[in-house]
Amino acid sequence: MATAEQQPSPEHIMQIGLGFWASKTLLSAVEMGLFTELAKRPENLHELTGRLGLHPRAARDFLDALVALGFLERHGEEYRNLQHTDFYLDRRKPSYIGGMLEMASQRLYGHWGNLTAGLRTGEPQNEIKSGDPDVFMRLYADPERLQTFLKAMTGISKGSNHMIATKFPWKTYRTAVDVGTAQGDLIVQIALANPHISGTGFDLAEVAPIFEEYVEAHGVGTRVKFQAGSFFETPLPKADVVTMGHILHDWDLEQKRALIGKAFEAVPPGGALIVYDAIIDDDRRENAFGLLMSLNMLIETPGGFDYTGADCQVWMQEAGFRETRVEHLLGPDSMVIGIK
Repeated sequence: MATAEQQPSPEHIMQIGLGFWASKTLLSAVEMGLFTELAKRPENLHELTGRLGLHPRAARDFLDALVALGFLERHGEEYRNLQHTDFYLDRRKPSYIGGMLEMASQRLYGHWGNLTAGLRTGEPQNEIKSGDPDVFMRLYADPERLQTFLKAMTGISKGSNHMIATKFPWKTYRTAVDVGTAQGDLIVQIALANPHISGTGFDLAEVAPIFEEYVEAHGVGTRVKFQAGSFFETPLPKADVVTMGHILHDWDLEQKRALIGKAFEAVPPGGALIVYDAIIDDDRRENAFGLLMSLNMLIETPGGFDYTGADCQVWMQEAGFRETRVEHLLGPDSMVIGIK
């Protein structure tokens, strides 16, 4: 028998195995608007208990758990945001990414409880399982819910969008189309960083009012327009550069190849396709977020999965792109670039 000093620590196993404790604590804090409240000013236990409607039995442990987890700090009796929570989790800031976390709390948290069934059946474990055949079409039919969802997409994508807008050699191109544009942040960031670029956001017609409001708010309405359409039913708009941000992983292999093929047809010789997702590292050992996102696609879609940079390069080469490369963006995100 190994002595106590020789035994491996179970800490990592327990932290991951019970990681949902910490996850749901953060998600509940976001859902209740705690970080938005503290962005106004620091508050003490009594004030936060009243403002958030917390029960006295749970309030102190809840707030101090967030301190221990690195989301809040406490000075004396006052709680306040840390820099990263103040920047990313205040609903009033354009940098807010909590919309995705709110959706995770309200939907994904429960669906992930069925992961074991998904692993054994290969079938989605979201609302589809209970007979709702098209969750996202219902979402697109509800303007308020759609706007919330698209804002969430902007929040999680904004950092990578800015990197694409400044890192890619846009000076050699004049036009760009963002496929599955959502609120339009990627094409807006490209236009803001590159005044010579004219852009198009391509998405379902229901997105148009939300896209146009976002574009006008950023002052690029004269150079950025919306075009309605379904990327599986119609050709993509012609442009020098086609972008697909957090789009390709939603679909099965045949659909992925079809979208890349459509992008190849949409760009001229010398034109480019930029695909970005939480690209899994080629050795499939390091980007845990990308691998977990692929499991999320199992939960959420009939055939979607995330992929490595090498996978995507092969699909691009099969479509006819003569040159491909992978470049890291921000956090788990990377972009795969194909040149026609």
